[in-house]
Amino acid sequence: MTHPLNPAMAATDAPPVMEARRWLDGVEFPPDRPLINVSQAAPVDLPPLALRQAIAEAAINDPAAHLYGPVLGMPALRAEIAQQWSAAYGGAIRETEVAITQGCNQAFCATLSTLAAKGDEVIIPTPWYFNHKMWMDMQGLRCVPLATAAGLVPRAEDAAKLITAKTRAIVLVSPNNPGGAEYPASTLRAFMELARAHGIALVVDETYRDFDSRSGAPHDLFKGPDWADTLIHLYSFSKAYRLTGHRVGAIIASKGRLAQVEKFLDTVAICPNQLGQIAALWGMQNLGDWVATERLEILSRRTAMIEGFKTLTDWKLLGCGAYFAYVEHPFALPSDQLAKTLVTKASVLTLPGTMFKPGDDLSAKRQLRIAFANVDASGIAELFKRLQNLTL
Repeated sequence: MTHPLNPAMAATDAPPVMEARRWLDGVEFPPDRPLINVSQAAPVDLPPLALRQAIAEAAINDPAAHLYGPVLGMPALRAEIAQQWSAAYGGAIRETEVAITQGCNQAFCATLSTLAAKGDEVIIPTPWYFNHKMWMDMQGLRCVPLATAAGLVPRAEDAAKLITAKTRAIVLVSPNNPGGAEYPASTLRAFMELARAHGIALVVDETYRDFDSRSGAPHDLFKGPDWADTLIHLYSFSKAYRLTGHRVGAIIASKGRLAQVEKFLDTVAICPNQLGQIAALWGMQNLGDWVATERLEILSRRTAMIEGFKTLTDWKLLGCGAYFAYVEHPFALPSDQLAKTLVTKASVLTLPGTMFKPGDDLSAKRQLRIAFANVDASGIAELFKRLQNLTL
């Protein structure tokens, strides 16, 4: 490359899912052992027909679906989120405290852009979601890793030891990607109080909240009139309604914070995808029962994963929930090499723990993430059969 290159961009890791896909180049899988792809946590099935018809109807008959819209999103969608979130969490959320983004990744990037400048610090539990780490690296932010405890659940008392004058936020993902852990309400409350005491933000990404195994609200962070002084909540419509290609996410935060977010969004995308927003609103208003059924299917796959690892006595299941199982493998081969070997030896594509932890964290070399969103019961059974028969 002869042109200048931003050093921060050069130092950022390549996209892990794209890297893993390249491991498939030139590989021919036996007819009796087709590829099992457990590398990506995104549904590949189409949205339900009724939702696709709603999108088509809007595309044909709604002129506004093809024009710029409000930078912070459709008022009707913002109002629906405010109403449903207020009911679900037992809090008071106003339409003006909701912004719509081009997917939850953009929600995260926009949020961090309003919180931290080059050289500032953000605390993130490990294993972390790699796109969060990539954005911080691109922006010259210092990612401060927070080691997790049993069940891959972080502890506020451990995070307290990492806070410095440069700390701007703590980022939590629950249910967790990549670890699958569902953080207890008491854990999230402890982090909220810690962040408030230090005058920093608590960013909670609940992309996978629709597949939480628990009933009722997963936390009480929206209760009380002062939640917005500390909490910034992120959400994605990609998973619940299979709208991955439409890119619709959300930020719930103070009105003042969203005024700053608006600057980022107007510069990067001008406005969210109109058809995606129409689809998200239609889904929220019409697909409650369908999402509930999808949740039960994912929970049944979660149970199958938990039971399956009981048969692999030399493997260790570290965390399991939402779309993910995070495991410790028994082989001497480091996970970044093992993941490539699994492609040719077992026709399995998964991601190594080295993509989710700092380079000097040796535990990552013993770990793998298995995303089972697109693997049904028979596929899960076949996966365990291959792992049981794996020899290196």
